[in-house]
Amino acid sequence: MSARVKTLFQKSTTAVDVILVKNGAAPFIDDNFFYVTELTQGLFEGSAVLLHPDGACDLLVSELEAESARKATANLSVYTSTEQYSTLLKHLLGTATTVGINGGGLSYHEYIKLKEMFPQVAFVDLSKVFIATRMVKEPQEVEHIKHACRIADDTMAALPDVVFPGMTECQLAAEINYLLQSNGAEKPAFDTISSFGKNSAEPHYSHGDTPLAEGDLMVCDFGASLNKYNSDITRTFVYRSARQQQKEMYDTVLQAQRIACEMIRPGVVARDVHQAVSSYIDSTKFKGTFIHSTGHSLGLAVHDGPGLTAENTMVLQENMVLTVEPGVYLPGIGGVRIEDDVRVTHEGIEVLTKSPRTFTELN
Repeated sequence: MSARVKTLFQKSTTAVDVILVKNGAAPFIDDNFFYVTELTQGLFEGSAVLLHPDGACDLLVSELEAESARKATANLSVYTSTEQYSTLLKHLLGTATTVGINGGGLSYHEYIKLKEMFPQVAFVDLSKVFIATRMVKEPQEVEHIKHACRIADDTMAALPDVVFPGMTECQLAAEINYLLQSNGAEKPAFDTISSFGKNSAEPHYSHGDTPLAEGDLMVCDFGASLNKYNSDITRTFVYRSARQQQKEMYDTVLQAQRIACEMIRPGVVARDVHQAVSSYIDSTKFKGTFIHSTGHSLGLAVHDGPGLTAENTMVLQENMVLTVEPGVYLPGIGGVRIEDDVRVTHEGIEVLTKSPRTFTELN
């Protein structure tokens, strides 16, 4: 814990006395709270952690979370009322006049409350510092993600056995979610996508009551969450007999993913990977049908920071964990996406998701 806290202060270009990570009510729970405390259980609504330059941290939680919090630190303050929370936070902040916060994880409502509580304090947004620190994963973080990837692979392997004619997208999503938790996930990493036919042309369509029909493209995009860390995988199938156009879409996306994977290594600029993928797809008959980024960072959040986008000038570093997920989408017809999770290594990448990427017709 202390090493992560010290790194945050070292990376900050603005000198701050302390750093405050504050949770509101769900869904305004800051992933950085779990990053600096290394807690893997609990919701911690209304909790806060105060970080010091020497690596120490003071944790302020409600009585509801006290038992879980004791696993992280002995420097624990427990409140039972809003008034007591304010008193304890003021005591912990002490004489600090410059306080770092994660502006990206703090609601406007919570920020105004802080300003009213501490009118003499200058709050400094360190959201970019948090992102930069979390982008490069520690060995234990990588192991958590690998475990989540194994669960996703086990779930993907079981899908052919649960698909049946006429099943709805919702039914397949329910099967996927059941398999994820049966295989060891604490929960799905995000709202599972199981889209059939023309619905698969919408990248972020989740699932509905559309029944599965012969010849449908099936996009299955899901992940496992374990110890607060996530995986994210996508495979596209065709139910029974595929048309030539569908095979061509798949081959194009698979080659695009290969291009990205061959490029990713330390020192490469993130946007150059995306540009190479986009240029390749635009050189095929599917020009203009790749409508999102090539990938994103992965970790405590499914979108854990900047990724392989058209604008991102970030230089890739060893132990960054990214998704690689090109796609081709034809409105009214369907879409194909292939997504894997990779760790940047000294020489290239380690592919963390192992599910086969061969074109598959489910029968």
